[in-house]
Amino acid sequence: MKLSIIIPCYNEKDTILQVLERVEKVPVNKEIIIVDDGSKDGTRDILNRLRKEKPHLKIIFHEKNKGKGGAIRTGVEHAEGDYVIIQDADLEYFPEDYPKLLKPIEEGKAEVVYGSRLLEKSNPKGSLAYYLGRYSINWVVNLLFGTKLTDTYTCYKVFPRELIKSFNIESRGFELEAELTSKTLLSGKKIYEVPIRYAPRSVEEGKKINWKDWFKGAWAYLKYRIKGKRSLKNAG
Repeated sequence: MKLSIIIPCYNEKDTILQVLERVEKVPVNKEIIIVDDGSKDGTRDILNRLRKEKPHLKIIFHEKNKGKGGAIRTGVEHAEGDYVIIQDADLEYFPEDYPKLLKPIEEGKAEVVYGSRLLEKSNPKGSLAYYLGRYSINWVVNLLFGTKLTDTYTCYKVFPRELIKSFNIESRGFELEAELTSKTLLSGKKIYEVPIRYAPRSVEEGKKINWKDWFKGAWAYLKYRIKGKRSLKNAG
């Protein structure tokens, strides 16, 4: 089984090399796809140098910022692995958890796996605002879809390549997470969660998600749920 690791990055010059070093060390069969989404802080210079030093990497540049959703869409278009995982270019997540995420797939227990930050009790909660934001957005999806998911806005989501490719990603921003989860559930696939480690960073350290993204995500869940019901009705 080959894993395509998509790393979207925007202005991550301080962390991209550390993340890449850790990803490369993980003992799984993999390809690494880095999509620079119009960085202006020197990240592109680093990636241009890497292109020459590490020709096995797939490095793609967006001339204009297309948002995280646009970067993931580009990465999926270039992916050739059996499964796809998303890896943020900061240091909040631990690539060393990949084998744990792949294990349910290898054992035939799951097709789609999410890494849950809330299931790992040793993780710091981060700020109260972000903790409540994660908890409440999960309440929204569980209410709308009748699920019991604990962490739908996690970065670590593992999909069969053909499944995520079929989603035809529309979102630009962090509502991408709601789109991916909604379309997974509407496809009839179950989401299997495993605990993962997490080291939250602050806004001062570069965290980009904010309270506006909560409302965009809640609206996205509602929108895709309504679309799903309409599709079922029309099919019937």
